[in-house]
Amino acid sequence: MNTHEPDIGAPSGSATNRAYERLRSMIVIGELKPGEKLKIDGLRKRLDTGASPIREALSLLTSDNLVERIDQRGFRTAEISAENFREILRLRCVLEDMALRESIAHFTQDWEETVVLAHHRMQRSQVAGSADFEDLHKAFHMTLLANAPSPILLKFCSQLYDLNIRYRFLAGKALEYQQRDVAEEHAGILAAAIARDADTASTRLLDHYKLTGEFLAGLLGDGTFG
Repeated sequence: MNTHEPDIGAPSGSATNRAYERLRSMIVIGELKPGEKLKIDGLRKRLDTGASPIREALSLLTSDNLVERIDQRGFRTAEISAENFREILRLRCVLEDMALRESIAHFTQDWEETVVLAHHRMQRSQVAGSADFEDLHKAFHMTLLANAPSPILLKFCSQLYDLNIRYRFLAGKALEYQQRDVAEEHAGILAAAIARDADTASTRLLDHYKLTGEFLAGLLGDGTFG
């Protein structure tokens, strides 16, 4: 995955930025497990880069709440819990409601075309079963919000997306989740947004998140993952 906006301190294309993106992806998709100790030497060999970029990337990831410091020099991936998930979901609903309403309030033809295109690309990728679906899924959700003139708010929304999606990756592809018509949910959000109906768009977006949230909270509650 490479959906994170280039808002970290490292220059685009730098060794630190490359390490940051790779480690972030490994944590979000569950390749690095919750609570796993992150040894610099092992990661250096795995990513084929220097120790300094790894340390710098891990420090950046602590601000994203994907990595925790365990002593002055050590790191581990952030733990997961039902309480943590509920807080992420609650914050995501509050902040994305705000951002979506701002985005619609500043409606432009360019934004409409961009969000329609983002939705089309996401849907085409999903139908084709393409490996880039998750990137395009995040791109669609972030494009819905992108017209809001609030860069700090949008950065928080992006970070919360990653924290939330991490739980979905850890849960895996359970049958009950797959039976939902997620494509129809996305289409409904898009239709309301481009109709400039902020109330309906927000209601549909939050319902979309809450349905997923209820499903994942149930898995956390019965110990299916954690």
